[in-house]
Amino acid sequence: MAKREIVLTQEGLRKMEEELGYLKSVRRREIAARIKQAIDFGDISENSEYDEAKNEQAFVEGKIAILEEKLRNARLIDEVDISTDEVSIGSKIRLKELDTGDVFEYMIVGSAEANPLEFKISNESPVGNALLGKKRGSVVEVSVPAGTIRYEIMDIMK
Repeated sequence: MAKREIVLTQEGLRKMEEELGYLKSVRRREIAARIKQAIDFGDISENSEYDEAKNEQAFVEGKIAILEEKLRNARLIDEVDISTDEVSIGSKIRLKELDTGDVFEYMIVGSAEANPLEFKISNESPVGNALLGKKRGSVVEVSVPAGTIRYEIMDIMK
């Protein structure tokens, strides 16, 4: 099976590395201390604190493995390579929804970095995918469960 390339901006790479560092240095130690404390309580066969700590340890170790795999397969988007002529991963765009007149600003990022609450949409999402390669002034139609949304690309920035 081929490894899936993970596309990241510099900020996304930094956040992922910070999270990995936190899990490895802080969370591992906290969980180890909880396991030691639970063992000190005695019989671990019926010790819910021990079971909870071991479950949390497994979750954290799984998250570490996932982050390490993503970082191994990461391709960094260099800001120099981001065009302001057409939408690409790393572009910040201003869109106008043509039916309502609402204006939105989004950044197109790889799926590992997408976070709608931070106005970062994935290049693989319906909206992100429809915008890729389009130029300022283009009208893009996106099919969503509620119907079709039409956006005009007002600006493309780095």
